[in-house]
Order: sequence, then C-alpha cells, then structure tokens
Amino acid sequence: MDSLTDKVALVTGAGSGIGRAVALALAREGCRLVLAGRRGEPLARAAEEVRGHGREAFPVVCDVGSRAAVDGLGQSAGRVGVVQVLVNAAGIAPAASFLEMEDVLLEEVLRVNFMGTYYCCKRFLEPMIDAGWGRVINMASTTAKTAYPHTAAYTASKHAVLGLTKVMALETARKGVTVNAICPGYVDTPLTQENARRMAARVGSTAPAVLERFARTSAQRRLMAPDEVAAMAVLLAGPAGDCITGQGVNVDGGGVMS
Repeated sequence: MDSLTDKVALVTGAGSGIGRAVALALAREGCRLVLAGRRGEPLARAAEEVRGHGREAFPVVCDVGSRAAVDGLGQSAGRVGVVQVLVNAAGIAPAASFLEMEDVLLEEVLRVNFMGTYYCCKRFLEPMIDAGWGRVINMASTTAKTAYPHTAAYTASKHAVLGLTKVMALETARKGVTVNAICPGYVDTPLTQENARRMAARVGSTAPAVLERFARTSAQRRLMAPDEVAAMAVLLAGPAGDCITGQGVNVDGGGVMS
C-alpha cells in the first residue's frame, strides 16, 4: 500500500493556493483526485489541470464548515472509491486586531478552519481505519506554534487544528493511518496577497511593504511557494511518511524553529 498510484485523494480548498498545488502534486504521483471547494469555477479549472496530468478529477462544490455539506461530499467521493489520502487545506485568514475583532469573525474562522477540518476527519477517517491504511494531512500554520499581531482568530483556529491532529495520531497509530499537520509560514498565494492589501489599508502602508514584512518572518527572508508546501504533503502521503505521525511539520524557511 505504499505507492500513491491510483489512490483516491481528497483535497479541500483545491481551487487555488496551497490546495490546488497539493492536488496537482498528488496527481503527478498517480492519485485520483476529488477536489472540494466553495467556488465552482476555480475547482473546474483545477480539475482540468489534474486531467492534464492524465489523472481522474472529480470537482465537488462544498462548504466544509457545514456538516451537511461534508456528508454530501462523502457521498460524492464514495462514487470514486474509499478516500485514502485526505488533505484538509480549506481555510480563511481575515486579519483583525483582537479588540477590533467582532465575534462573528472569530466564529466564521473557527467554523471553516477548525470545524471544517473536524467534519472532514469525522467523515473520512473511519473508512481508512477499516481499510487498514490512510493518510490525513491537516493544513495548519506556523501560527499553530507561535503568534503574529492581527491574527487572533486564525491563530486560535490553527492551534486547535494542531491539537486535533495530535490526538487523532495517537488514536490511529496502530491502525495503519498517519495523521500529520503541515505548518507553513507566509505562502505566496492569493489569500496572502489579499491579506496584505487589507492590512496595508488598515495601517496606512502599501501591499508590497506588508508582503516584505511577511517575508521577514522567515529566516530566508522570503515567502514560501505553494509547491514547496505541496512537496511536504506528498512526502507525508507516500512511503517516506510511513513512520511520521502526530507531527506539525514547519515549511517556513526557518521562521519558527520548533
């Protein structure tokens, strides 16, 4: 069961950014892809890219923060086969200082980032255990281990994701399943670009200046590339990741060394 060829992989947030990069990387490794996301058009484009690598792609519009929607996603994915690799990459990251943050913002970030991960794990983990093999890869963040200003909601959600990852890993360690989190630093994605624009407007700066500030959180003084995060997902999903479980693996250019 080591080879990824013909494994069924489900990637949430697959329409853009890290999710899209992970989906394409898994396609290159031979996986059959179920692509989930909230917007149909980006998903359709990602599916065409996957098919360009000669692999099957099944886009499913789904808001992972809804238990009913995830149940529907499970039914759709079931037509492809048992999901063997689950990558929870869907997420949002609105910036706001703690005192300015409205309750509704915190609730929405937790709904998508944490509850979305929870719902997908609840739906797809048990069939992996029944099959005796599976990989769960949760997209956390370096904010799961540290904190940055104006990220209270996001930081709280990613700490929760990492904690959930560790508990699931302990409970599945002898059942053929590994559960890990990837903790990227700032990644050059549309989400990061949009956050830079919003922060610039709030603090009276410019988007390029804010992006440079983001880059300085890395010891390499740069943003990470989505493909670099995707490469770690492939490693954790494949045979090289057989004995890696319960980890929050940093992909951040040395920004957080723990």
